[in-house]
Amino acid sequence: MDAPFTGSVFLGMSVDGFIARLDDDLSFLDGGSDSAAPDDGAGGDFGFGEFVAGIDALLMGRGTYKVIESVAEWPYQGKPVHVLSTTLEAGADPRITVHRTFDEAVAALGAAGYRRVYVDGGRTVHQFLRAGLIADLTLSRVPVLIGTGHTPFGELADDIPLEHVRTQTFRGGMVQSTYRVVRPT
Repeated sequence: MDAPFTGSVFLGMSVDGFIARLDDDLSFLDGGSDSAAPDDGAGGDFGFGEFVAGIDALLMGRGTYKVIESVAEWPYQGKPVHVLSTTLEAGADPRITVHRTFDEAVAALGAAGYRRVYVDGGRTVHQFLRAGLIADLTLSRVPVLIGTGHTPFGELADDIPLEHVRTQTFRGGMVQSTYRVVRPT
């Protein structure tokens, strides 16, 4: 699928590749009360602020939106936020634009003139990967195995080759790797 924008992914996950527990709990991402919680020495941002500064808009799934909708400080100030959902009411939250289908969301993001879109949420990331609309992935793996949960990766029609861009390690054992999707020539 072609689109005038590129999708970028920035995810925290367990070493076994899960972005949330089956009950949507994310507490394992920050180490809970463990004193060896991941620490970047700069307030716990791990490059997320810089990443968000470099995108034009966000598209997330309903599940991801439900996790962040009540966060005390909206993390996407000044960025258009689009949510892919068949159940959310359009206009229920003035901070977001709701799209009913993947194709509708892609068309709207393209029509708005966005160049780089942050794609978030397991099913949404997977749809964008399958459609060939992801250009890069930053994956932050925290040192824990949770055994089962939600993953952004699943069945793909073909392998998606990746080029390693960089890897950073952080106190507490988190390893963050960035990859560029290799497009066929």
